[in-house]
Amino acid sequence: MRLGSLIRPELIFPDLAAADRLEVLRIFSRRLAEQGLVADADELYGKLLEREQLGSTGIGSGIAIPHCKIKGLKQGIVAVALARDGVSFGAADGVPVRLFFLVVSPSESPAEHLQILAAISRWVKTDRHAERLLELADKEAIGELLRGEGG
Repeated sequence: MRLGSLIRPELIFPDLAAADRLEVLRIFSRRLAEQGLVADADELYGKLLEREQLGSTGIGSGIAIPHCKIKGLKQGIVAVALARDGVSFGAADGVPVRLFFLVVSPSESPAEHLQILAAISRWVKTDRHAERLLELADKEAIGELLRGEGG
């Protein structure tokens, strides 16, 4: 599975403004519900929060991959957001998160969930991808980088 095949322009948010981890999760939940991708923003928020309570999904170096599974989805969803000022997200290295990859997968497809997480992990570890992404300002350029190189 390639990250580029999962990226949709309407799920790229280059201007995430949030004060804390909970607000990030609320914003993502609301935006996915507004797009009609999940039926209930509150349910999604609850699932994301439940996962965060197990341990922060901040993986370090200013990157977080909040994720959860929800019943009834047809396929996995990946949203990308940039928080220019960084958000305290409880990452082990203590670095504020500036790059978020949200993953929501069908609970009936645990293998797909793991494949999406692995695709994101491969992408961010490749050739300064995350650094380069943070230098971009518009969703079209962000989408091109995500879909293009190694995506």
